[in-house]
Amino acid sequence: MAIEIRQHRPGEALGSFLRVAREVYRGDPCWVPPLEMEIRDRLTPGKNPFFDHAEGVLFTAWDGDRPVGRATAQIDHEHLRVHDDETGFFGFFDTVDDVRVARALVEAAQGWLRVRGMKRMRGPLSLNINEEVGTLIEGFDTPPMLMMPHARPYQAAVMEAAGLAKAKDLFAWRYDVGTPHRRADRAWQDMQEMPEVRFRSIRKRDLDREIHTILEIFNDAWSDNWGFVPATEAEARKMVQDLKLIIDEDLAFFAEIDGRPVGICVTLPNLNEAIADLGGKLLPFGLVKLLWRLKVKGPKSARLLMLGLRKELRGVKRYGGLSLAMYVEVSKRGVKKGMEWGELSWTLEDNHPINLGIRAMGAKVYKKYRVFETELNGGNE
Repeated sequence: MAIEIRQHRPGEALGSFLRVAREVYRGDPCWVPPLEMEIRDRLTPGKNPFFDHAEGVLFTAWDGDRPVGRATAQIDHEHLRVHDDETGFFGFFDTVDDVRVARALVEAAQGWLRVRGMKRMRGPLSLNINEEVGTLIEGFDTPPMLMMPHARPYQAAVMEAAGLAKAKDLFAWRYDVGTPHRRADRAWQDMQEMPEVRFRSIRKRDLDREIHTILEIFNDAWSDNWGFVPATEAEARKMVQDLKLIIDEDLAFFAEIDGRPVGICVTLPNLNEAIADLGGKLLPFGLVKLLWRLKVKGPKSARLLMLGLRKELRGVKRYGGLSLAMYVEVSKRGVKKGMEWGELSWTLEDNHPINLGIRAMGAKVYKKYRVFETELNGGNE
């Protein structure tokens, strides 16, 4: 029987879209069903400010009455404004182990992007570079961390068979909380001895007021990264509202020099640890369980979501150890919170300075993700 592709507008047929994931990951002990409410919001214009500067479509794949795959295709006009590269994206790519399904979804996404003038397709990005990125290619034996994707071991192979090729690999690092390496600890000690340097916690009550500072540092510190797209103020406000439930004030801080924020570190308790058995639903009892696990029991793992410095500090010898000191600072804070380990994610495979600093902390790559791409000039149909 031929694979049927159904096309849906964002915000529609989300029940079917969610059903695909349950089918694909049935029996996978490492899959953590994401909160369905959060996925619905991400895919609904008016609830996700991504759609203020983007357009997209959803696809589901069917083998008879069985859902066997899904994907999105989207054009991010902020990406096009920054990069001017005629590149569109696909995301939320999950299939059963069947090349026919992958090929049908890839061709559907290609066709949708091509008629809108795109020359290249890249992904999975769900939905853009500042959300979930890549397909897992190593590290299938552990659950995904908060806001990181999971995949079946066959997924990359069927994507390649459908005509997609590697664009870039991403690393996720595991750091077992403990005594940092001597070099890293020395950098932290050096910063402690500088009277103008301090690490100031980001308080929940101040998050709304701190939005502009967070946005300014993020859009500066990450601006040279591959594929970078600046976050908009609306996206930053949405992120802040989402983080208020789970952020731990002791694990999020600014690095300041003479009272001016020059760096930011945001580490989030691993929500996936708390929702693994909720089946993606908060009602009727999931919310109570979630709050107790986050606020009373406390997760034993966390994800270092962002750590960066303003570009003006690059090459300033006096503060050459500041970023490494920030890694040590958040590690020490994690020890006090009873954290056992953390994930530092993600970094680009070829971002050697950042990867070197993370290795200096004693962290090791334990998961790898791949971003694929293909030209849309007719060569992959």
